[in-house]
Amino acid sequence: MSASAIEFLQDWIHENIHLPPPPIKLEKEAEILARECKEEAADAGVSIEDIEEEVGDLKDLLVAKLEDAAEDEAGQLNGKGRDMNRTDGANGPATLQNNL
Repeated sequence: MSASAIEFLQDWIHENIHLPPPPIKLEKEAEILARECKEEAADAGVSIEDIEEEVGDLKDLLVAKLEDAAEDEAGQLNGKGRDMNRTDGANGPATLQNNL
C-alpha cells in the first residue's frame, strides 16, 4: 500500500471512528463508514484497491476499529483506557500502521 493510502486511512479512521452504536448496529455502522471512506478516498485520489489490497475488506477492518473504540471507552470509564499515544505497537498509532 502506498504511503498516501496508509496516511489517508489512518487519518480517516481517527476522524470517523468513535464510540459505536449498540452491538446489533455495529455491522450496519461499519458498512456506512466503509462506504463513506471509499467515497472520501476516491475524492482524495486514493485508490480503495490499494487500501483493501493491504487490509482486506474495509468493512471488516472498521468493525474491528469500532469494537476497539467501544473497549477503549469502557476502559476509560473504568480508568483502564488504552494509551493511544503509544508508539511501541501496543495499542497506539503504530498498531494501526501494523494492522494496515
